[in-house]
Amino acid sequence: MFQQNSPKTIHVVAALIFRVAPENSSQKQILATQRGYGEFKGGWEFPGGKIEAGEKPENALVREIQEELNAKILVKNFVHTIEYDYPNFHLSMECFACELEENQEITLLEHKNAKWLDKKNLYSVDWLPADGDVLKKVEELL
Repeated sequence: MFQQNSPKTIHVVAALIFRVAPENSSQKQILATQRGYGEFKGGWEFPGGKIEAGEKPENALVREIQEELNAKILVKNFVHTIEYDYPNFHLSMECFACELEENQEITLLEHKNAKWLDKKNLYSVDWLPADGDVLKKVEELL
């Protein structure tokens, strides 16, 4: 859904934070967070945020997850870039597979809810449109 004459472009990073399911070590889960603020309040997304000027995407991701979830992550590898036109801006979102560092727990500092989802319930939340566009890639990794 990319249109050349879109308004401003916002460059962001998203953390696809995976873990082994505590109740089933052969199953993987991914973290989904629910926005607690702004225009898209209540929508579900992968955590992350804007890349600051001169900042590497991986460094922005580590910083954003520390700010939003008070947790340290390991950025594993690049997964996909989503290009999506919202009514007032174009979003360019670089998605990276990540995991929490050992013994890290998340604390919701900006989101109102979070869920660990597996392949069976990946579509059980109301994803924001751009985040929904990466779900096929996520399915392949779960």
